[in-house]
Amino acid sequence: MLEAAKSGSFDRLFYRYNSLYLLRRHFHSIGISGELQPPAAAGRGIFYLMNHSSWWDGLLAYHAAGKLPGSRHYFMMEEEQLRKYAFFRRLGAYSINPGSPGDSRASLRYTAGLLQAGERVWMYPEGEILPLEHRPLSLKEGAALVLRLSPQAAVVPVTLYHGLFRHTKPEATLLAGDPLIFPWAGMERADIARRLEAVLSEQLEAHRSRIVNNRGYMPAEFKPLLRKGRSTHEWYDLLRRGGRSQS
Repeated sequence: MLEAAKSGSFDRLFYRYNSLYLLRRHFHSIGISGELQPPAAAGRGIFYLMNHSSWWDGLLAYHAAGKLPGSRHYFMMEEEQLRKYAFFRRLGAYSINPGSPGDSRASLRYTAGLLQAGERVWMYPEGEILPLEHRPLSLKEGAALVLRLSPQAAVVPVTLYHGLFRHTKPEATLLAGDPLIFPWAGMERADIARRLEAVLSEQLEAHRSRIVNNRGYMPAEFKPLLRKGRSTHEWYDLLRRGGRSQS
């Protein structure tokens, strides 16, 4: 497996590039609701489990994590992609190779070691990118194995819901759920996987409903993670008004 090789200076440089160019160029807005560092998880490693529905998921999580004070974050990434984009290792990415059981076990043990050291780790337990509306969510047992090896860790379920709603660029929202703190070591892997699957599935449905019930507008509870850009029709409306913004 490929371990993370974090570089503070490179991290700071890439974070600005990601925030000011990549995300701003491709998204109209990004919002978040909930606590990524809840008080109940203080003093524990935090294991973020997130649904996986787009190529952007890792960069959105990285952007959200970078807003948090005083913590380092690590991201599990498929080995083929990490070899292709090796610079992600300097941002905290490390690999998992689903095609090699031995390498996969090494990656899961590495994850558990990070959590035991009190670090923050992001994982996509579905194991692959699937369409946003794909149901039911089906989680692999890798996350359950990690929790049995690092039973002091707190799980924070994070759901991502995104789409083209009222602008020419997509909007994305992240929802952080209540932390899960259980005696993981005394639970069977299958039971842990089912519990995590149920929590993440229920949260994703509730998340989706908030967006749908708000008619595609971002609900007020989602605080901005990125300054909104203007869509094509907004630039057109501005030009029609002679460059004067509406009050």
